[in-house]
Amino acid sequence: MDKLRVVLLFGGRSSEHSISCATAGGVLGAIDRSRFDVIPVGITRDGAYVLESDDPARFALDPGHLPEVVDNGTRVRWPESATSRELTVTDTSTELSGPAASGERSLGEVDVVFPILHGRFGEDGTVQGLLELVGLPYVGNGVLASAVGMDKHFTKTVLEGAGIAVAPWVTLTRVALDHDPELWKRRVHALGLPVFVKPARAGSSVGVSKVADWSELHAALDVAFAEDGTVLIEAAVGGREIEVAVLEARRGETDRVRVSVAGEVVVTGRGFYDFEAKYLDAPGVELICPADLGDGELFELHRVARRAFEAIGGEGLARVDVFLTDEGFVVNEVNTMPGFTPISMFPTCWLNTGLSYPELITELIEVGHARGAR
Repeated sequence: MDKLRVVLLFGGRSSEHSISCATAGGVLGAIDRSRFDVIPVGITRDGAYVLESDDPARFALDPGHLPEVVDNGTRVRWPESATSRELTVTDTSTELSGPAASGERSLGEVDVVFPILHGRFGEDGTVQGLLELVGLPYVGNGVLASAVGMDKHFTKTVLEGAGIAVAPWVTLTRVALDHDPELWKRRVHALGLPVFVKPARAGSSVGVSKVADWSELHAALDVAFAEDGTVLIEAAVGGREIEVAVLEARRGETDRVRVSVAGEVVVTGRGFYDFEAKYLDAPGVELICPADLGDGELFELHRVARRAFEAIGGEGLARVDVFLTDEGFVVNEVNTMPGFTPISMFPTCWLNTGLSYPELITELIEVGHARGAR
């Protein structure tokens, strides 16, 4: 069987650039080379597409030095139209292995793109739109689901409209806040304490603060507004933090959506599950998989996760984060490109369901390829 040629696309302009690079390192080290030829394409922090090194160690997640895509002088060009799937590169660099080639050369025909991008300018439907325009099949969610899942306000709006419980929230912009601060103060205070202040379109807990006293609110807003022009203020939800992984089924399978066993985030010595705990091995958080849930609880969690995935028009994959409260499950977020390093919760949940990390990568690529251009 001929190998599929896969573009692994990572990096990007968002504040989650380094996490995307670490994810790429994990995938480069685990992808089945007997089935796939890989073209690593990095996006610099300035948005340039460069041909990267096929070296997993280059993108290891080191707390002392976070990985990144640097401008190495190459420029990858996407097909000029949907009539071709050929990528080309202009290469004037000596950084990559092998002899440097001046001018433009072909990277060959591409079968599928795997965009492992987190945050804005990648996870939000923008890159998906680019791939749609040039007719390249890709892994994961389409334009609509990516855009909805990236924006916390619209995720909540869609889920609430589908009858799914979400935490009470207030959405505001700096302009609206400056126009009538007393109105917004009343709306926010009505949520009660504590609250979480979040950028509407950021992930990995970047820009998120927990506010336990109203005197802390303005500083938290400044942190969130530094990431996005729209900010959410959410009422804190008491309950267990549970995460579950979702996969689009293979073609021909009875169920359109498959759901993994659940994982649990247990916060013991921190305010919440923040960036340092997620990626820099900071203490105070324990990840448990599988989570200790009864059969009835797991059945209901699977129902809620499927419903949430379908409500946003999900394709490919997602991680659904919920709180298990005395009244039932409350959905926190639907992550359309969840953390995907080998130790992240998404692959960990599938590992405990019986799907290894390399097998998970293979399945995602094959489902995306089979779906073809949308």
